[in-house]
Amino acid sequence: MTDLKQLGQNAVNAKYKVQALSTAQKNEALLAVADALLTHADELMKANEEDMKAGKENGMHEGLLDRLKLTNERISGMSEGLRQVAALPDPIGTLMEEFDRPNGLHIEKRRVPMGVIGIIYESRPNVTADAFALCFKAGNAVILKGGSDAIHSNIAITNVIRGALKAQGITEDAIALIESTDRETTKEFMHMNAYVDVLIPRGGAGLIRAVVEGSTIPVIETGTGNCHIYIDKDADIDKAIPIIINAKTQRIGVCNACESLVIHKDIAERVLPELSRALREKQVEMRGDETVCSVVPDAKPATSEDYQTEYLDLIISMKTVSSVEEAIAHINANNTHHSEAIITENQEAAQKFLSGVDAACAYVNASTRFTDGFEFGFGAEIGISTQKLHARGPMGLNELTSYKYMITGNGQIR
Repeated sequence: MTDLKQLGQNAVNAKYKVQALSTAQKNEALLAVADALLTHADELMKANEEDMKAGKENGMHEGLLDRLKLTNERISGMSEGLRQVAALPDPIGTLMEEFDRPNGLHIEKRRVPMGVIGIIYESRPNVTADAFALCFKAGNAVILKGGSDAIHSNIAITNVIRGALKAQGITEDAIALIESTDRETTKEFMHMNAYVDVLIPRGGAGLIRAVVEGSTIPVIETGTGNCHIYIDKDADIDKAIPIIINAKTQRIGVCNACESLVIHKDIAERVLPELSRALREKQVEMRGDETVCSVVPDAKPATSEDYQTEYLDLIISMKTVSSVEEAIAHINANNTHHSEAIITENQEAAQKFLSGVDAACAYVNASTRFTDGFEFGFGAEIGISTQKLHARGPMGLNELTSYKYMITGNGQIR
């Protein structure tokens, strides 16, 4: 069994060494890791084949198999993510605020590392590299706990990263992977508040709920994605259909995929025939309310549960409404506070939607698939936070820092 206390102590020791690195040293190490991932791509894919084989034998869903799979292209993407993080400004030491008090004290508020970040995640091995890159650039050590589905891939990626760090003369313990996959180890990890400063779960609703409810470490909740697109009565149908097809079908197993459509009744009979044909071509099963089913004969009746479901599958729910206000109310009652979009040429409706939906990211005339650290220019992301404390939306470098007040005096006493 993994000696978690020793692993935790190693991470605590490592965090002080990582905090002492210069920006140049961190960037050189990130570029070395990026090169190493490409150099070792064949062995990474070989390890991934073991996970893919086990996943298929265990009947893993197609969407989850897609998340699990490593290809040359995806490994190149991981490498590019590291390079982009290296190219980003170093947040550590950034002056956030400064002021002088009447007694002459000069107070500065500057960004500092979190310390040791723990991440519990499921079958997405690219998270291993992304998490390391962001945590390391922000001056943190990271302890990773991946799922059993991706264990061989995660071990291989972690070993490549540790080897590259060692070659750069940097402590390997800047990253650690808990290789045990049993639930008791996960529970023990969630109680390592003596070593871990913050815990971030990344995965399905069950994992996130278990971590939020079971951890004694402060948690940043990354959410599931029951994402909606609202087709307003003033929508441009030529824009709407490609956006929806992209948001729903470009990758079905991701949290920023569109799972539910909300359609203004005034446009339903004009948009649904063409939209349903496009969805049918992509083999998407449609579930709708009475109005939808009357226009789309092969649509199945939607239940209240459908409107709250993150399918991660070729299924989409549809609901018709009479106004943008009703659309906002429906979305807020059923969403997961992730990403919502409106398609409209009406600026007043767009502003109402942007202001009214309770979500980390709100879009006008664009696909929800852009809710992503890479697409936002963060290089990579640690996850999409759906909570409101500390971080919200794609979490990049700044979200992996805390801050410190630095006070300079000249003999003042109180």
